[in-house]
Amino acid sequence: MRVRHPGRTRSRCAGPCLARQSRPCFHGLRPECIVSRHRIAPRQFLATLPLFADLSPEQIDLLAQATTELHLPRGRVVVERGESCSGLHAVIYGDVKLSIVSSEGDEKVVELIGPGQSFGEAPLFMERPYMTQAETLADSMLLHISKHALFAQIERNPGFARRMLASMSRRLHGLISDVESYTLRTGSQRIVSYLLKDDPPQGAQVTLAARKKMIASRLSLSPEYFSRVLHDMAHRGMVGIAGRSITILDIERLRAYEG
Repeated sequence: MRVRHPGRTRSRCAGPCLARQSRPCFHGLRPECIVSRHRIAPRQFLATLPLFADLSPEQIDLLAQATTELHLPRGRVVVERGESCSGLHAVIYGDVKLSIVSSEGDEKVVELIGPGQSFGEAPLFMERPYMTQAETLADSMLLHISKHALFAQIERNPGFARRMLASMSRRLHGLISDVESYTLRTGSQRIVSYLLKDDPPQGAQVTLAARKKMIASRLSLSPEYFSRVLHDMAHRGMVGIAGRSITILDIERLRAYEG
């Protein structure tokens, strides 16, 4: 979820235009599954990720040598549940959904991963298969960093090891918060908590990170209930709704909303 503060304008990316070219198959994906473009040195992207902030330029270079750049279209499966983990995925742009799909086809969205975030830490360090499926929700650029290069950096750099531990701890904290939410909060309280989790100010625009159906699954709610509560909030003048954009109109009443 992204928050746009009132009075701020959105700047356009000044990055280079990337033309398509053929690329090899990677990580079980067929060549036609990859949106291929001119390769950019992964180093410049790795250096911008919070996870690698403590690394020196030389250490970043070593990681970059073990990094593969992926350009994937919306709706592509990055990893399957049960697949072995060969490294860490970091999102540069786009969004990725981590989910569990039952044998009947029912889906539970576990987490939504956005730019600057990573996934795969748990199976990486436990050396176990992925417990969730990862799928792109938009055209996305991901970096895949080899586990051997990551393990080498952990051995050499205590600061990097602490950041990896912090990343896993945040994910554990999030799972505990989810359990608390599902067991102790009503459905409407979960929706309010989701909208206000980044402390948006009055008048801010909150952009949903995915379709309402997926957000509802993430909150363990039905899509119908999620939409009904949002429209009730809008009817009462607490929020304004325009597609995925939610404008916070009355933050105090929203905080006190009980449905």
